[in-house]
Amino acid sequence: MSWTDRVSPAVRALAANIKLVVFDVDGVLTDGTLTYSERGEQVKHFNVKDGVGIKLLQRFDIATAIISAKSSAALAKRASDLGVQYFYPGASDKWPCLQEILDQLELMPEQVCYVGDDVIDLKVMTRVGLAVAPADAFWMVHDRAHYCCDKPGGKGVAREVADLVLGSRMSLEDAYIKAMLPEFEVIK
Repeated sequence: MSWTDRVSPAVRALAANIKLVVFDVDGVLTDGTLTYSERGEQVKHFNVKDGVGIKLLQRFDIATAIISAKSSAALAKRASDLGVQYFYPGASDKWPCLQEILDQLELMPEQVCYVGDDVIDLKVMTRVGLAVAPADAFWMVHDRAHYCCDKPGGKGVAREVADLVLGSRMSLEDAYIKAMLPEFEVIK
């Protein structure tokens, strides 16, 4: 079964309208495991494929954001390394952060894809154009998502979302040509 056969026409239509993709972190960009160093610092494990997906979105002028309830040096470093334009760590209420981004970009909620995995994300997910959940998201989140990924958190969810959004506009082969160029790794 091809990628486009797995995605309904209704979801592809929602994805075609997206101008901003917002990611939660724990359970989305990571597998949700919390590891602490001897000094008490959080250690997070990120998937390289997700980084390619986030960069691809940016290369096609789709803004990216990270809004997380937690804050850590590892997360700040990852957001910086990927050139994520809008970064909101330590946000227990995510909607005001998203509203600030919408105001800056002059976007409507219908133009936003939000990727979340737990109940803290529902306030945002129920108000955006495309709500996405990892395969292992909490059941309530699955029930309210427009699209549930094949991948679990931390195992390629952002890449799958990038494929969904970009694949609604063009062939994925055309999109991935940009990832093969030497300048792809350079942060704009």
